[in-house]
Amino acid sequence: MRGPSGRIARFRRRLHPGRNPLARVGDRIEAALLALLIAGALLAWPFAAAFGSETYAAQTARGAQEQATRHPATAVSLAAADSQPFSTDGAGDPPAQATAPAAWFDARGGRHTGDVLADAGSPAGTRVTVWLDQHGELTSEPLSPATAAADGVFAAILLWVAITGALAGLYGASRFVLGRLHSAAWDRAWAEARHDSRF
Repeated sequence: MRGPSGRIARFRRRLHPGRNPLARVGDRIEAALLALLIAGALLAWPFAAAFGSETYAAQTARGAQEQATRHPATAVSLAAADSQPFSTDGAGDPPAQATAPAAWFDARGGRHTGDVLADAGSPAGTRVTVWLDQHGELTSEPLSPATAAADGVFAAILLWVAITGALAGLYGASRFVLGRLHSAAWDRAWAEARHDSRF
């Protein structure tokens, strides 16, 4: 039988050989391992979801802490940003950026200088939004709720794929070993049959 129904039938026979007298011990071991793989993949999802939830909570707490200790400011470039001879960005992509020396003021009015990212080729005096820490030094933008959620989902999927992949690897290795054992058994049986036919 061909087509999806044929593949489903073969899968069912592989998963449950039943009382088929042609089913070998190796076939039943393979069926047990396949059932373990399916059960493991199903049982791994709640653990992966819990891990993703914990990751989301941790990243959300981190984002809240960063929001409380960081604030945006406007830096003014002191020189033109480096120009790039070409850009590989496609249409609709943000323009290429380069570093430029700039100055900004912290919440207490103190002046700071450093290199910031600005559009490539932008002239001196360009205003650039930057993020500052409590000391007025440059830092990264706080973790957003969307990024925290994406990290949680990614962590859950990654853990589930790792567990399922390990089980699939075990199943594949077991099938390989069983296949070699079956082939060796067939070779011995064929050799014995040929030997008996000579007498």
